[in-house]
Amino acid sequence: MAIGMNRIELQTLADDRAKDALALIHAQQWSGAYYLAGYAIECALKACIAKLTNQYDYPDKDFANKCYTHNIETLVNLSGLADQRKKDAYSNILLGENWSIVKDWDEKARYQRWTELKARKLVMAVTDSQNGVLSWIKVHW
Repeated sequence: MAIGMNRIELQTLADDRAKDALALIHAQQWSGAYYLAGYAIECALKACIAKLTNQYDYPDKDFANKCYTHNIETLVNLSGLADQRKKDAYSNILLGENWSIVKDWDEKARYQRWTELKARKLVMAVTDSQNGVLSWIKVHW
């Protein structure tokens, strides 16, 4: 994440990376699609964290340092959405299944080759308009 990005820029980046992942699925570029789908979620969660920051407030250094991570579970916790996710994933089984796929993504995915099946599963878990993780995050960002 570039220094100085704001919430709107992170939201736009999340949407752009999700669209890129879909385009790469159609182009049969599985590894790139997999990586960018997860990156869309990382950006979306960072937009949720940015929402917690009040303009002109001096940030807590420990909290700010923790936010410079790519770990999806850590970002969910930092965004304050862990309890809501648990509740919503319990009441919506499809959303819960999608979160179970997304939570395993990490930035090291860019150094790996991914199969069509794994890429399609992650991209759909992220982009599904009804039960996708990105749609869920957008309610909170």
